[in-house]
Amino acid sequence: MEVATLTAKGQVTVPKAVREALGLRQGDQLSWEMEDGSVRVRAIAPLDLAYLRSLDASLQEWSSPADEEAFAGL
Repeated sequence: MEVATLTAKGQVTVPKAVREALGLRQGDQLSWEMEDGSVRVRAIAPLDLAYLRSLDASLQEWSSPADEEAFAGL
């Protein structure tokens, strides 16, 4: 078990063993999930903005007025 101390500013350092085990680097994001008095911390994969933009561009071809009318009742 790894232990860390909360600072006066509410900050905590992720223990080195945990950072190494998860491959965490400066700038990585962590999510904090609370449940029944416990907290689970998870590393979040960064969003691939280039992929999301290309996906959005490919879906634009289906946003014509004819498509809106055809799918309006769904």
